[in-house]
Amino acid sequence: MSRNLLSRIKARHNPKHSSARNFPFKPHIKRLVNELCGILRTRDQWEETLENRLSEEEVVASDIAHLVLDRIRDAELGLKFFDWVIARPYGSSLDGCVYSSLLKLLAKSRVFPEIEALLERMKVEDEIPTREALDAVIQAYSDSGLLDKALEIYGTALAKYNTVPSVFAFNSLLNALVKGGRIEFARQMYDGMIERDAGGDNPYIDNYSTGIMVRGLCEEGKIEEAEKLVEDRWGKGCMPNVVFYNTLIDGYCKKNNIERASELFRELKLKGFLPAVETYGAIINGFCKGGNFKAIDRLLDEMKARGLKVTIQIYNNVINAQYRHGFVMKPVAAIQKIIDSGCTPDIVTYNTLIYGSCQKEKVEEAEQLLEEATRKGLMLNRFTYTPLLQVYSRQGKFIRASEILIKMTEIGDNPDVVTYGALIHGLVAAGEVDTALAVCDKMEEKGVLPDAGIYNVLMNGFCKKGRLPVAKQLLAKMLDQNVLPDAFVYATLIDGYVRNGELQEAEKLFAFLIEKGVDPGVVGYNTMIKGYCKFGKMKDAMLCVKRMLKNHISPDEFTYSTIIDGYVKEHDLDGALGVFNQMVKQKCKPNVVTYTSLINGFCRKGDFRGAENVLKEMQSHGLMPNVVTYTILIGSFCKAGKLTKASFFFEQMLMSKCNPNDATFNYLVNGLSNSRKHLNSDQGSKPCEYIPSMLLNFSE
Repeated sequence: MSRNLLSRIKARHNPKHSSARNFPFKPHIKRLVNELCGILRTRDQWEETLENRLSEEEVVASDIAHLVLDRIRDAELGLKFFDWVIARPYGSSLDGCVYSSLLKLLAKSRVFPEIEALLERMKVEDEIPTREALDAVIQAYSDSGLLDKALEIYGTALAKYNTVPSVFAFNSLLNALVKGGRIEFARQMYDGMIERDAGGDNPYIDNYSTGIMVRGLCEEGKIEEAEKLVEDRWGKGCMPNVVFYNTLIDGYCKKNNIERASELFRELKLKGFLPAVETYGAIINGFCKGGNFKAIDRLLDEMKARGLKVTIQIYNNVINAQYRHGFVMKPVAAIQKIIDSGCTPDIVTYNTLIYGSCQKEKVEEAEQLLEEATRKGLMLNRFTYTPLLQVYSRQGKFIRASEILIKMTEIGDNPDVVTYGALIHGLVAAGEVDTALAVCDKMEEKGVLPDAGIYNVLMNGFCKKGRLPVAKQLLAKMLDQNVLPDAFVYATLIDGYVRNGELQEAEKLFAFLIEKGVDPGVVGYNTMIKGYCKFGKMKDAMLCVKRMLKNHISPDEFTYSTIIDGYVKEHDLDGALGVFNQMVKQKCKPNVVTYTSLINGFCRKGDFRGAENVLKEMQSHGLMPNVVTYTILIGSFCKAGKLTKASFFFEQMLMSKCNPNDATFNYLVNGLSNSRKHLNSDQGSKPCEYIPSMLLNFSE
């Protein structure tokens, strides 16, 4: 339609008797323009009527064309009118003012092919668009995400027409660049605009421009640079306001620098600004990450005291943080608290509570929340159902998991890769690897391709079942589908070879990764080190650590703990202690596994005092012994015939609410049995009655 109309526009060579730009806009002309616009909008055959009215008023169409085009809202109608004016046998040539009016109309309607055709026509006619027209075109392209074209028009305005677009057009383009992630280019443009008026206040940059740039830098994590930009621009067309503080506070919180965010929050108040709901939301979110709930409660009380309504988004963030930081949540009480504050729980609230309940295996509680959300008419989605799907799969309740999957489909929220991934992960965790593989096949039939994470879960499951060939087939299938394996996938395969007793194959795969330039990451190195330690090849394990350091990959607590355990199993306590000292020097914090391995090493050597000293050091660092730690101590003391010591640690185990396992009881029973045999051969000894009584108490 429009392109055809534009193609009919021909150059006019008659002399320019007048300019539309200079045509006087008198009251009767204004009335005529309004009348003509009414005729255009309401009549299909408007050409003759328009001709007659212009003749009656003795006005040439070309003289008032720009005024009519400025008042038309329909791009197609504007193009037809423009074409009609061009075809008039009398009147002056249309100048840049008329073209610009049409250009503005086309820009408002976002008809980009017609804009390009008109700009090309103006180039042929040697007509220059007005600044307002260029602004409108730049804004249209920017707001539609057509950045390259917006930049092209912007560059043309500066270079060819020597026209600097208005601050509104500049901000529109700057905002589009930031949204498109082109922060560096946006900064160059921003700095370029500042340089255009280095001597005074810059009319091309305003507070909003600086705000856009600050937001872009914060999104890139360059908070300090954003803060410096505000400081540098302070008073130079940039006046302080709460929006700048909101952006900077939010940026620092997302970067986990809550200390600096708090300083800015205090500074904001000292400068006389009142924090807005957004300000409180940003700082509360920062405290949520750090788990500082005292500060959160203080801020919530402050909001209420100021009459600010706490939004449901803030409440949702707090609930999510409480779950992440191990709070024992009562969903009914949490929902009631939100309602009492005058806020309404939304689907995100229920999704968060359902997820938290499922993580704690409180399935009935999660089901009640699901029922309540449904009763309230909330739009359930995959985030509502996925945690339930996962927990039922993990518990082996596959019929209920299937029902959940069907419900998702019924509400029109078809399961995606995340949903299927949750189901597959749950099945693998329950040991149902073949069922998980069948679900993966079904998933592909539905047009959802598994990602590297799903393949990794499946391969890991089959490797742990000792079915390495299936895991290798999955890798081949993965490559056929052009799904790039990540470090975790390769680590899983290496672990599979190690579990299968094929250390050489594991070494070959690891060497192949290094040769192909694939970074195994700390996970890959740890898996290979675990393999070496399993087969007692401690020198190779240490060489692997050296290679890690050479490639600037820092060993973690798993790396060191694995090697320490390897040395202990090789009866080399000195080697284990040497690695432990190296771990401490590297400022890598030992964990329960690390200390437990060392305790095991001292116990194997018969150095019980050394074992107890390690236990004390472990506890001094706030680490609690686990069932393995206690079992090693109890077992070692039982074997050495030190039943009083064994009973002491068994009592400590129960007091710390650490449940004994079968190995713990076996050690105690065997220790007691051996003690009685020894008693029969030595009538002078007294039997240890303490352990049997404790066992009876535990069974009760």
